[in-house]
Amino acid sequence: MINNPPVGQWFKSSRSEHASACVEIKFEHGGVAVRDSKNPGGPVLNFDGVAWDRFVDSGIWER
Repeated sequence: MINNPPVGQWFKSSRSEHASACVEIKFEHGGVAVRDSKNPGGPVLNFDGVAWDRFVDSGIWER
């Protein structure tokens, strides 16, 4: 969990700083964007706030 996440800036978890298989997220007003950190110019997944909350709460992304 991060405190005061940056709005409009791409970032990845501090726990994955040295890993290469990561996603980056960007909080936007009303939603969240997700992209592959190895391909920053590639496709972006956009979630509205409700969909993002459901995704995070589902736990399907946990290892």
